[in-house]
Amino acid sequence: MPPSIVVVTGASGAGKTATVEALHARRLEGVRCFHFDSIGVPTVEVMQRDHGGPERWQAWATHEWLARLADLGDGARVAVLDAQTRPSTVFAAPGAGAVWRAQVVLVDCLPEVRAARLLRRGQGDLATARMDSWAAYLRGQADALALPIIETSGLTVAEAADQLERIVRAMGDIAVPAA
Repeated sequence: MPPSIVVVTGASGAGKTATVEALHARRLEGVRCFHFDSIGVPTVEVMQRDHGGPERWQAWATHEWLARLADLGDGARVAVLDAQTRPSTVFAAPGAGAVWRAQVVLVDCLPEVRAARLLRRGQGDLATARMDSWAAYLRGQADALALPIIETSGLTVAEAADQLERIVRAMGDIAVPAA
């Protein structure tokens, strides 16, 4: 049986990678974590040439990832993918809802928090109005689709990972160990 897939999306600096890495460090039985960018991100020119542009490349790469995760076959009950992708792209992927279950979780924060995080990690060039628009778009999709949102502005990474862990456990029907 294919695993359930939890796609963690959000704008750069929202905290999605830190949250997924913190979840991974917990070594939950039956849960495997992956990072979208680990396959490499081509230049805009290559995206244009090979796929017709960045949005089409993103959709293609998202579908490739989801097909790969649905075919894990290693006992994983939940595959968690850190991906800056549109929720609608996930739900439109071949097999979504029919072959494998998907849940998209938005990791979001206030624009000024995101900008400060990007500056701290040396990526101030990503703290732009365009990134703010992308974050607003993702929030709108999450609201419209009633997706879970982890608002990280006032959370520690561990607290954000706690919220993600609850979602992942529910998706994989994984019990919380007795204390």
